Amino acid sequence: MGAVILGKNHLRWCCSCNLPIMESKQCPVCGAGTKEIELTPPADARPAFDHDILMVRKLVNKDFGEDAGTALLPEGHIVLMSKSPATDRMDEVIVDGAVVGAIRHDIGTGWKFIPRMQGAVRILKGMTKGYVVCDASAVKFIKESKNLMAPGVKDAHPDIRIGDEVMIVDPDMNIVATGSARMSAEEMIENDKGVAVKTRWYKTEEFLDLQITHTWEDAVEANTAVIDKRVNEAVGFIKSTIERNQLPAVVSFSGGKDSLACLLLALDAGLKLPVLFIDTGLELSETVEHVHDTVKRHGLSLIEEKAPTDAFFGNLAFFGPPAKDFRWCCKTNKLGPTVSAINKNFPDGVLSFIGQRKYESEARNAKPRVWRNPWTPGQLGASPIQNWSAMHVWLYIFSKKEPFNIWYTRGLDRIGCFLCPASDLSELEIISKDSDRYPQWRRFLDEYAEANALPQEWKDFGLWRWKNAPPSIREEVKKVTGKDVPELTKRRPVSDKGPITIRVQEGYSPCAMGYSIEAALSRPIDLKRLKPFSHAMAWYLEPDEESDTLMADHVTFYGAGSIISKSGTERDARLNIDRAFQLIVRAEQCIGCGLCVARCTPGALYMKDGKAEIYEDECIFCKSCFGPCPAVKFGSDAANDVDIV
Repeated sequence: MGAVILGKNHLRWCCSCNLPIMESKQCPVCGAGTKEIELTPPADARPAFDHDILMVRKLVNKDFGEDAGTALLPEGHIVLMSKSPATDRMDEVIVDGAVVGAIRHDIGTGWKFIPRMQGAVRILKGMTKGYVVCDASAVKFIKESKNLMAPGVKDAHPDIRIGDEVMIVDPDMNIVATGSARMSAEEMIENDKGVAVKTRWYKTEEFLDLQITHTWEDAVEANTAVIDKRVNEAVGFIKSTIERNQLPAVVSFSGGKDSLACLLLALDAGLKLPVLFIDTGLELSETVEHVHDTVKRHGLSLIEEKAPTDAFFGNLAFFGPPAKDFRWCCKTNKLGPTVSAINKNFPDGVLSFIGQRKYESEARNAKPRVWRNPWTPGQLGASPIQNWSAMHVWLYIFSKKEPFNIWYTRGLDRIGCFLCPASDLSELEIISKDSDRYPQWRRFLDEYAEANALPQEWKDFGLWRWKNAPPSIREEVKKVTGKDVPELTKRRPVSDKGPITIRVQEGYSPCAMGYSIEAALSRPIDLKRLKPFSHAMAWYLEPDEESDTLMADHVTFYGAGSIISKSGTERDARLNIDRAFQLIVRAEQCIGCGLCVARCTPGALYMKDGKAEIYEDECIFCKSCFGPCPAVKFGSDAANDVDIV
């Protein structure tokens, strides 16, 4: 994954005070100049909690000795983490004004610590293993970005194995470089050719030995001016956005840090706005508890909408497991209930303040600060913290002494559904160990893998998170398993309720009316269910019970499972086939999200027993209901067999 710049890096450091300073080139405490911390984009640093610090120390102790971890991250020093691009996950570690290394989670092998030169010098104080001694004559070449060759090795700690992160030291035990072992210690010493260590970091740096300790309260105080400036701007944005749009307003609260910051900003604006919480049915138990506690603590009204009980697990047979490139669950379990809540509570529309930040993704970086989502008609979204970094958010929350979701202290840097396919494998491992919800998902994966004859690796490596895994994942899995990814991820329906597919049976042929297309479907059509929904397309379909058909001037549906489209032009004939297919999917395979109902201004569509129904006489043929539909978007994709040519 390449580094993507989503915004300016605001993190700086005062080496005189040993404090992180946001934005300012001059320390607000002592007046000294500050330096920018060079982070890998997106440069969205966050506080390291006790869980993070203890994990880093444990990894360092394992590779370099039992005192090495504390030497790297001393007690009482402020530590930050910043996620950077990796095949699975990697977080840079910042302490005392320097990036001292990174922790990386690899598929199949788990976490490891990768030291940089600043980290290596610190670890040296407690290092008892994990080092390779090079010949003095090799130092010059290593400093020129050369690897350490076996003939240049004088000694190596006997525990070193291939793939270990190691320190290269000279005969006087001075740090020369860090790198990855390409041989075991024994092979390094015995061989007279080959690469012993592939170097990573080798440039000499000025060692920052900052001994001043601080708490996060000190960091908050040092950044008060920046926080106040950001808060004042966001409060002004909230007030002006409400004034401009003249809509009832709410705070959309997911239970994460960003939406918590929005809620606090609304309170700072003197507004006690209702809180909208969508319980997707896939929330971590602690998240639901945190939402309720927060709303109660601040005396706010809660609008809570829950996804239908079977919205997720009931649709798995149809869609299959959700994936990074196939996120149907967001539509059924989040956007559908959101639309339902808006319809019930704000029929004339609502302004939602949402904790969206541009540093989160390219898609969010591209969004304006105020926007509309075609999937959630009636909702105008606005983000007071669009330009905030994670550090701005955390310093603000710390300044308010506001309780936050406990999962941040357990190793997660984002809070979502307990089985979210957008999660890194490392995050799923954390959740699987500590969540009371995850066993349910583990059971489903076991059953699905068995039904589809998928190997254990499909589950263990989280390969269910893709319909089509990217090359980087394919390569990593093959390194570990020796198997090609396509063999591990092939999906098949787990029931007969899979999606409808369509193939053009005949090409185009001139006829009396122009062009004609005949298309065959993969199963019969429920004409009784289809007929009333055809009104939404302004199609007047006449039934013929003897021939089991529904007919109009330009399209005919056959109950046995085929469609004939006729039109004066080739383009319109194609278009009718596409619309006919959409109509069938919407009518027969409704998943109950309610999005089409929300778009139906005349009120012709309504929900009954978890499905969309229509009052035919109320339909005015506006076609507004034919906006985005999960059944069409994801159902046809899931088939992987749609062929309208």
